[in-house]
Amino acid sequence: MDTKEILRLLPGLLGGIAIFLYGMFLLGEGLQKVAGERLRYIIGLLTTNPFMGILVGMVVTALIQSSSATTVMVVGFVSAGLMTLKQAMGVIMGANIGTTITAWLVTIDIGDYALPLIALGFILFFFVKNRRIKYVGQIIFAFGLLFFGLNIMGDIMAPLSKSREVEYAMLQVGGNKWLGVLIGTVATAVIQSSSATIAILQKLASQTTAAGEALMSLEAAIPIMYGCNIGTTITALLASIGASTNAKRAAIAHSVIKIIGAFIFIWLIGPLNQLVNLIMGNLSSPASMDTAIAISHTVFNISITILFLPLTQLLVKLVTLYKGRDELTEKTLIYIGDKISSPTVAMEMAKKEMLRMAKIVQKMVNYTKEVILEQKASLIPEVEKMEDTVDMLQHEILNYLSKILSQSALTEGQSVRLTGYMRMIHDFERIGDHCDSSTMLGASNIENKLQYSESALIELKEVFEKIENVIQKTVEAFENNDENTARNVLSEENSMDNIEKTLRERHLERLNKGECNPNTAITYVELIHTLERMTDNCKNIAESVMDDIHHKLSAHYSGRENVHA
Repeated sequence: MDTKEILRLLPGLLGGIAIFLYGMFLLGEGLQKVAGERLRYIIGLLTTNPFMGILVGMVVTALIQSSSATTVMVVGFVSAGLMTLKQAMGVIMGANIGTTITAWLVTIDIGDYALPLIALGFILFFFVKNRRIKYVGQIIFAFGLLFFGLNIMGDIMAPLSKSREVEYAMLQVGGNKWLGVLIGTVATAVIQSSSATIAILQKLASQTTAAGEALMSLEAAIPIMYGCNIGTTITALLASIGASTNAKRAAIAHSVIKIIGAFIFIWLIGPLNQLVNLIMGNLSSPASMDTAIAISHTVFNISITILFLPLTQLLVKLVTLYKGRDELTEKTLIYIGDKISSPTVAMEMAKKEMLRMAKIVQKMVNYTKEVILEQKASLIPEVEKMEDTVDMLQHEILNYLSKILSQSALTEGQSVRLTGYMRMIHDFERIGDHCDSSTMLGASNIENKLQYSESALIELKEVFEKIENVIQKTVEAFENNDENTARNVLSEENSMDNIEKTLRERHLERLNKGECNPNTAITYVELIHTLERMTDNCKNIAESVMDDIHHKLSAHYSGRENVHA
């Protein structure tokens, strides 16, 4: 077989890889749907105990079928401050073990049943209305695609094994361990999936030459497998770009573990080969090479976990040598990025960004109070800057939530939460708008050297304190998913309607008695109304929190738009 014939087979091989990767994606997504909100609580089990971190890393990677996705989550969690570096180490090690499951799936010989599985899964996935059955159908459909992709790769590689050029190339790789590591690293960095590259390696190694021997020896395959393990760390490194210094350290730790592990075990290929022979009994059959590679992959990842587990604290100190340079400003996203590995985790990251947005809004309310009551003109530009930041966050978080909606099929509870988040973002942004407009009223008074009467200032101070209290409770209800606090916000909002009416009447009385400057009358009435509208937005947020708790959208959404008008 000449080079041209080999190149003609390349599109078919790429097609097989594409089907395999899509099957893995659907499988992970289906398993997440079946797991539902439990994935959120699995991640919440994290403690300072590294053994628990390893267990969580294994379980999550088994659910989403991608160690790269798990480590991207870890980077996000560390960036969000939800996880310490020490906890991250355990999860990363667990993910390394969890990813070996895919290599074992490749060894299962159910290729003849791939198309029937696809047919059965398709019927359940596309025609059954029951959500739970649909998710199961998606898993079956994904399994069928995964094995169908493997069948295509195996069929394409069968003629390659008879090629003298390919056989010579395999001999070259077998004679140079570092070349094998390089090939595995580059291939995985390009495909962005060590599971896919190792599956290709398994299928290639299982082919037989014209002489009936295995196309690739285990000693030649192991260095490539090591390279695949190094290449998978590229994804986490890319995900850490623009994140916090600690997030970068977590990504670096992942690379350090894999690189040091590969460099140590490159000298232990002989003993590892003997161990695999001992486990399997006989490696004379090329058909058993896929199992041999799966064993080698598992032994390697378990071994480096055992090696690095006692050195976790030392590893933390090592990666903290990277000081980094936190370039994050208030107008920079901290918790969310371009990659969405799981809707559950993505929404957790969006919530962290929304909480940051809420804290900025709280500061805006405080500054607005000082501009109005104490006429601090120096704070007016600060409020304007924060308003720009809040607008940016609204736009970016909504885009991120839209990506979650477009890239993932959500459970009913997740759909309610995402809808609520989208509405909450608008309400937080509206509170920021109200602060900006209130500050402009204060700026007008400062410019015209006007001030409210003493009694009006006392009333305004009380109103601002009430608004700050309501917003604080609103943020607490959102952060903690606290129904009692949310109901308290609804009660406070109702009382604010009465307060606005009372203050209007008192202001008219003062005007009639000549106790205040008529030039401040319009700004006072407008200010009181604007402050009352802040509590309307808080009410909307509290109602969305309650919807999330009960996993059901309420009828109150129909009247929201007039609140925002």
